[in-house]
Amino acid sequence: MLFTIGINNTMTELGLIDGGKILAKDRISSVRGKTSLEYAVLFRSFLDMNGVGRDEIDGAILSSVVPYLTDIVQDAVKRTTGCTPLVVGPGIKNGLKIRIDDPKQLGADIVARTVGGIERYGAPLILINMGSATTFSAVNAKGEFVGTVIVPGVGVSLNALVEATSQLPGIDLNAPRHVVGTNTVDSMKSGIVFGQAALIDGLVERICEEMDIDPAIAASGAYASTVVPACRTEITIDEDLLLVGLRAIYEKNRRSK
Repeated sequence: MLFTIGINNTMTELGLIDGGKILAKDRISSVRGKTSLEYAVLFRSFLDMNGVGRDEIDGAILSSVVPYLTDIVQDAVKRTTGCTPLVVGPGIKNGLKIRIDDPKQLGADIVARTVGGIERYGAPLILINMGSATTFSAVNAKGEFVGTVIVPGVGVSLNALVEATSQLPGIDLNAPRHVVGTNTVDSMKSGIVFGQAALIDGLVERICEEMDIDPAIAASGAYASTVVPACRTEITIDEDLLLVGLRAIYEKNRRSK
């Protein structure tokens, strides 16, 4: 069984995959102050909750966009499972043709999600991930990764709006019934949810026009289920892209040994 870990800025995605089937997945907070032992306890709890023993894990793979946590989590995985995880990065086979100025700058999470996206949807492809930032990853008809668009994410935008104004309250985020709000909270929700949806629609249209493609489009991330239903573009919500990509990368490297 494969243990997958994807460290993002705010959340860490955990997965258990056996024979290509995702058996379990969950998220924990990415906390910079936690020790290796504390992460190991969380990982053990995740395994225990899903009825998986240490001896059932025969491999692990880790992607991280938080360098400070990479070694800490890597050690925690080894404590928990006895496996030293493969860390996605330069020198690791991923099968992805990256056509950007400096391929080493491409985040491990984007690499893994793109590998997973191509495996599930083929090419051309646009992948949208909605976390701390909203990122658009573009794959051309040849299956080559050609670049990204990065904009402030939903949570970042909402926090900035609240912090920069004295009279706007903090709110729970969900889509309001109307675009034009009749109270402060609904007006803020509309601006964030429908504003982000309109941004996605507009950027997808521009990407397609610039690349001259009619792509499959998939979205993942903490805010995808809130924003994507408000989009006019046909977008598939797929929260398994990272796990699928990590498994594919692990298998490519295992076969090459």
